[in-house]
Amino acid sequence: MQREAMLIQLGYAPNDALVKQLESIESNTPGYEKIQKHIMDLHDHLKVNNAYVALSNSNERFKIKIESSTPELAQEAHEKVQHFSEKFKVSVRKLENKETYYIEGFSH
Repeated sequence: MQREAMLIQLGYAPNDALVKQLESIESNTPGYEKIQKHIMDLHDHLKVNNAYVALSNSNERFKIKIESSTPELAQEAHEKVQHFSEKFKVSVRKLENKETYYIEGFSH
């Protein structure tokens, strides 16, 4: 998938800075080529839970942000992230006391 198309699918208006940021995240995500499609599928599946995949501004990683208004939707989003991690062998790290995960990369 081309970087501009991926940025659009994630809800960004592509520009040079975002393309460079995405390139940096891609190179900092081990096994990215194996999990790229699954990251986009996760983004689509999380929308109903008011959650999404985004580019982190503080880390060269994709982040998963859960902003659900109800505990049930939030729990369902966490379960989707866990399922994504287990099914596609993707290492994710949850931030302490936050509804945010970082996608660390493909774990063999």
